[in-house]
Amino acid sequence: VQLQASGGGLVQAGDSLRLSCAASGRTLSGYAMGWFRQAPGKEREFVAVIGWSGSVTYYADSVKGRFTISRDNAKNMVYLQMNRLKPEDTAVYYCAAGAAPGRRPQVYDHWGQGTQVTVSS
Repeated sequence: VQLQASGGGLVQAGDSLRLSCAASGRTLSGYAMGWFRQAPGKEREFVAVIGWSGSVTYYADSVKGRFTISRDNAKNMVYLQMNRLKPEDTAVYYCAAGAAPGRRPQVYDHWGQGTQVTVSS
């Protein structure tokens, strides 16, 4: 499955963005879908994950209550709604597909190319 993330941009603190992850080549149903991010000089970190049916979601503590992950299997899409953005949310955001809803990057087999999110103070 090929993944392509989009929707990033430059926003101010407090603004909202919605990231999208489009899949091609194979249906996303059956995959857990995760969002990760990587800031310059830092390791890639877990943001959120959603199970294949959408009934299970997990979030990093740093985004809980501000970000919402969702999916539309019929459209082969996954979304990350990001509200009340902070400068520390600045990073390249990646979507990933894996067999189970894990928090470690190693459990994901397929990755998108990333989309830049920059939050100014």
